[in-house]
This record gives sequence, C-alpha cells and structure tokens, in this order.
Amino acid sequence: MKSTLIILSFLLIFNSCKTQQIPTKTPIRGVWITNVDSQVMYTKEGIREAVKVCQESGINHIFVVMWNKGRTLYPSKIMDKTFHIPIEEKLAGRDPLREMLNEAHAKNIKVYAWFEFGFSAENNGFGKHILETKPQWAALGNDGKVVVKNGFKWMNALDPEVQDFMLSLLKETIVQYPDLDGIQGDDRLPALPSECGYNEAITKQYKTETGQIAPKNHLDTNWVNWRAERLNQFQKRLYFDLKKVNPKIQISMSPSIFPWSKEQYLQDWVTWVREGWVDMVCPQIYRYDFAKYQKEIQLLVNQQIPKEKLHILSPGVLLKVGKYTPSPAFLQQMIDENRRNNIQGETFFFYEGIRLHEEFFKEKYKN
Repeated sequence: MKSTLIILSFLLIFNSCKTQQIPTKTPIRGVWITNVDSQVMYTKEGIREAVKVCQESGINHIFVVMWNKGRTLYPSKIMDKTFHIPIEEKLAGRDPLREMLNEAHAKNIKVYAWFEFGFSAENNGFGKHILETKPQWAALGNDGKVVVKNGFKWMNALDPEVQDFMLSLLKETIVQYPDLDGIQGDDRLPALPSECGYNEAITKQYKTETGQIAPKNHLDTNWVNWRAERLNQFQKRLYFDLKKVNPKIQISMSPSIFPWSKEQYLQDWVTWVREGWVDMVCPQIYRYDFAKYQKEIQLLVNQQIPKEKLHILSPGVLLKVGKYTPSPAFLQQMIDENRRNNIQGETFFFYEGIRLHEEFFKEKYKN
C-alpha cells in the first residue's frame, strides 16, 4: 500500500511537470522610444527620466530609435562620409545611444538599436539628401518613377549596394557599442513596397532566372514571391553577418501582420522565424478593438509561429498614436489574450503611451 502511494505521488508530480510550461527566458516586456511625438532623446535628463519610468512600469527591453528621417541618432562615421550628416542635427555633440545604454543597463533593462526608417529614403522632405546624393539608389515602379507609398519614397532594397549600405550602419552600431543588447528592424527593414522592383537590373535578373518578363501587375504571385525571396536572403545575410561581428547580439524584427506584410511590403517574416534568421519577432498587432486583436493572435499562435518558438514572440501593442490610446480595460484584454495563448510578453508602441497609463503599468503590469 505504501509503495503504491509513493508511485501515485510520483505520477502526479510527473504529470504536473509535463503540463506546466516553465519559461526558459525572462518574458519580453518592451517599449519603443521614438524621436517623433516625443522629446525623450533630446536631453540627457529626458533619457534618464524615461528609463526610470520604464523600470517602475515593469519594462525590461527598450527599443530606441537610431535611424529615422534619413539620419542616425548616434554619431556615425558612415553617415558623415556618405552624406555629411553624422547625426541628427539637434543631437550634435551628444551620444544618445551611449547615454541610453548607461542609464538602462544600470537598471537591468536591455537596449536595442531600432532602425525605424529602414529602406525608406524620404518622408515629407526628411531624408531627401539620400536620393539627391545617390539617385541610383531609388526604387522604381512600373512607370519608371520613384515609388512613393504612404508618403514615403524608397531606396531599392533589392540593390546590393543599398543592402551593403544598410548593413554597414548595423555593423557600425554593434562595433561602436559592444554592450548593445540587440538591433531591430521593422515594417521598413527589410522591406520594400510591392510596387517597387522595376529597376532595369532587377527586371533583367528576373527574366534571366525565370524566363518571364516582370509583370505590370505588382501583385502577381510569382513576381511577389521572387522579390520576397531576395529580401529573405538579405535577412539571412544580415543575421549571420551581425552574429559574426558579435555572437551575443540579438536580432529582432517588428514587421507588419502576415500575409499583408508580404503582399504589400515583400516581408515574408514567417520564413525568417521558421529558418532561424531572427531571435525575436514583434509583429505590429495594432488593432482598435479586441475581436480584431484576438483574430491576429490566433493566426500567430496557430499558423505562423511554431509552438517551440513562441518564446521569441512579443506582439506589438498599440499604446498611443496621435490622440488615440486604448482604455485600461482594452489594454488588459490584449495582455490577458496574450497570456491565454502562452505569450508571456509584449512590446508597446510607444513610450509616451506609458505616461498616459502610469497607474496601470505600475500597479497591474509590473506584477
């Protein structure tokens, strides 16, 4: 009888261990810090205050913008040599990334350099120096003109020279800041509007490889797949090249939702996850009602992210854009939905939204 009880007790403990998933890594509780609609980066005191608020709010990852409006937010020799703009002009004489690293690491918060502008070249006049200096870098549509989508002009992300330039900035960052925890691309890196790809060198290569003329319909399935695969190979190269420079650097991407990301921006990020070309993925699940948010989460966990890789997933949650911010109840719903699906963390866009919900983050989210 005694031995039977011992065996039963062992089986109960064993089964309990089997069903309970013990996290192997600290859950990602992240936030983006931008240089748009925010003044954090423009003073050392602003950075110190932001890090303090993040720590009090339970944030353990900061994704800080380092490439926007055609400028770096760290002193860049590459940008100085290529465009004679070593850093965003308002930041001249400072090193905001070093300031952020020092403040955040003192509070055990990881810092990722976020290259928000990606392969875009201009937005409302910001960044126009890129194509003025390098007109051959422009991404062309089937009308032969530079593609403009959602107000952005684009560099040709399929051009090896353009890819080399972007990769050189990423490498420069991780060499210059050896204590940097990671880098991050987003819905513009690596990405390219599907309207692009009609540069002569690209269409010639397409014909050589497929025997077909590039179709005028930019959403043609074969044409989309061929160009997306070229960006896939760049993502693979980016991942392994940066790991050679610093094996500990973490590679994170924050793409649009799939499959829209592939159809509209040639971002086949589900392949990046499957092939192991990314260490963390933060899809932008920016939704204004719970049913739509829940739908995207279900697609993520049931179709797009393998169960064994759920730990690298940190969904992007919209916290503020313009005058919009979610209600505390909706915010709690989204976090609860993540936990129900064994997603242990999320990343919020963006920091100023935390200031609008300080009580929520300090009292509920931190615990």
